Amino acid sequence: MRPDILNPLFAETATLDGVGPKLQKPLDKLGLVRVKDVAYHLPERFVTRRPVENLDAASEGEQIVVALTPTEHRAPRSGRGPYRVLAQDAVGNICALTYFGRASYTAKKQLPVGEKRWLAGRLDRYGDMLQIVHPDHVSEEGGDALGQLCEPVYALSEGLTQPKVASLVEQALTRLPELPEWIEPGQFARQKWPAWADALKLAHAGEHASARDRLAYDELLANSLALMLVRADNRRRRGQPLQGDGGLRAKLQLPFPLTGAQKRSISEIEGDLAQEAPMLRLLQGDVGAGKTVVALEAMLIAVEAGSQAALLAPTEILARQHFETLRAMAQPTGVEIALLTGRDKGRARESILMGLMDGSIDIVVGTHAIFQESVSYRDLALVVIDEQHRFGVAQRLQLAGKGRRTPHTLAMTATPIPRTLTLAQYGEMDVSRLDEMPPGRQAIDTRVVAQERLQDVIEAVGRHIAGGQQAYWVCPMVREHESEDIAAAEARYAALRERFGETVVLVHGQLKPELKDAAMERFARGEAKLLVATTVIEVGVDVPAATLMVIEQAERFGLAQLHQLRGRVGRGSEKSTCLLLRGDALSETGRERLALMRETQDGFRLAEEDLRLRGGGELLGTRQSGDTPFRVATLEQIQRLLPLAHDDARLLMERDGGLEGERGAAARVLLYLFERDWGVQLLRGG
Repeated sequence: MRPDILNPLFAETATLDGVGPKLQKPLDKLGLVRVKDVAYHLPERFVTRRPVENLDAASEGEQIVVALTPTEHRAPRSGRGPYRVLAQDAVGNICALTYFGRASYTAKKQLPVGEKRWLAGRLDRYGDMLQIVHPDHVSEEGGDALGQLCEPVYALSEGLTQPKVASLVEQALTRLPELPEWIEPGQFARQKWPAWADALKLAHAGEHASARDRLAYDELLANSLALMLVRADNRRRRGQPLQGDGGLRAKLQLPFPLTGAQKRSISEIEGDLAQEAPMLRLLQGDVGAGKTVVALEAMLIAVEAGSQAALLAPTEILARQHFETLRAMAQPTGVEIALLTGRDKGRARESILMGLMDGSIDIVVGTHAIFQESVSYRDLALVVIDEQHRFGVAQRLQLAGKGRRTPHTLAMTATPIPRTLTLAQYGEMDVSRLDEMPPGRQAIDTRVVAQERLQDVIEAVGRHIAGGQQAYWVCPMVREHESEDIAAAEARYAALRERFGETVVLVHGQLKPELKDAAMERFARGEAKLLVATTVIEVGVDVPAATLMVIEQAERFGLAQLHQLRGRVGRGSEKSTCLLLRGDALSETGRERLALMRETQDGFRLAEEDLRLRGGGELLGTRQSGDTPFRVATLEQIQRLLPLAHDDARLLMERDGGLEGERGAAARVLLYLFERDWGVQLLRGG
């Protein structure tokens, strides 16, 4: 159970003053559902303002604090225009204080004509007049009340303002309990970090790098410790040694020889399966590198040993594709393979459940439906999990409980991960890498095209689909963003559908699952020729006839993500093309990244280069979740602090008695604080 000391942090945000149903929605959108979430909603940046005597002492674009006296209020001539208050400084310079929408009511109350006010905001110019749009602060008390402000700037969603978030953060910080110190004393002294509660307060108060490092370290330590607990627990468990006689595998009639990397990975898996300790291995490989064949070989070893295997896929459509692929490859072996998804009902479902229970079904492929409570197995000995990062450790452990003994686990991912980050995400697993592509796979012709040639690209897509082939068109976002010129899938879909008609379909993450699956299935069957999508297609169905991909505003994506997207074409023997549309404002780093896409098709190299070029930025581009298990730690901090956190966790486990004793009790609090409590649950009697 969660320690009582953490209860104030896990209270809902509705317990904070000023949070009602109306405000709860934008808070939920940001993931701020508990007091803890608000406390850890760290500023994106800070604004520092300089007090000036008059406007002559300020520069355009500068954040300032200045005394101004309103001289005139000007209401807009039309309902949509801005509300302006003209004001002058101590030497007579005029500045327009500009308000939009309902903010004009605030201006009328705060800025009476003839009364001096001290204002904080950004000084700009509109035409020949200086202006401050929506002053951040207005004070009657004098410049000292505002001072040289260093103010945090928080991520917002519609319905939230900076002052409101700052108010909620202030309340959350008053509720911080005094927690025991979990960092190893020597490490804590060497780093000269503040205590936990002080670090949170300092991180909200200004650019305190040591405070942010301490908070990131806490998160990395919690993750490292939880993964070590998983690994230690796995080694304690008794699994089922699996040794096949090779009979079923000998019957496979693969259309291509195995690569050296596939043979090496199969050998590593075979060695793991023969042990009593359950296998916990990650199979990394690019899209098309042959992970499914390796998984089939592993599952056939389990069947040869008289047991059953299960393959878990993140979506129903991907589960169906795996089922068809495995059934075709395994057909000469006579192995019975079944598909089980949430869509299966009635007699068909009952038949599959009976087959799993009596052992007549050797291999089952499906979604999360395969580990529901109603599903029982005669002897489940191997679980293969496709796209491991889409499933939590708790879900994987739930599936592991379906065997008479703990099943062996093989996780697979097509996400190329730099070696420096593999420990952070998969620290509990051994790793096999497929770093060779199957013979005969053609390289994808990758070209960079200026956005201004958009119409030429659309014409090229038209010729492509007129020739009977299919194409993808990928956009960074679902819909247009108010403040940025970002290509949006919905707007592009509307334009392309007007041009090409009903042969165009749309897929993005905000669609209902049934609508998304229906569009993907139309595309997979060849009824639709052009699929407009966001990055939701990274892990998608194989469509051999899709030999062209257009990625709009490609500079907004990470290299690893571009590579995964590109891998959706080139699945057959036809020559395939990927067009990277680039915007005009392309930095030197952006040019280098797109040039690398033309130069190499090695996903692992691209992932390493992306980390080098983008440093602490978003490794995988526009995606906001699911990429790393961290909320606080940046990529730069992961690289720098993870080795220290990993060693600290190892010392706790091997020297300091694990989760027993004084430091162990503090570490339990840490695990619950960062919701890695599944690590605690693995302890006997924990």
